[in-house]
Amino acid sequence: MSSINIQIECPANILNALKETPDEFAQEARILLAAKLYEIGRLSSGRAAELAGLGRVAFFDILKSYKVPVANLTREELKKDFKSARKMRS
Repeated sequence: MSSINIQIECPANILNALKETPDEFAQEARILLAAKLYEIGRLSSGRAAELAGLGRVAFFDILKSYKVPVANLTREELKKDFKSARKMRS
């Protein structure tokens, strides 16, 4: 799979305040971007995990630390799922 390198500028004082190296900051930025794109529904969990450079399970695990829910179901979707589960149980 091919990749495209995207660069962003970051003031040195930001890295100093975060006590991170450029590589550490870049990795966290990738994870944060992936988490947000997953949260708003722009990327699937698999694609977001790929962007973050993680496996899907590790990506789901790290979402907790960013307070991003693993499942973004609406109230109606939850009701439908519960109804289906009840039918299957009967």
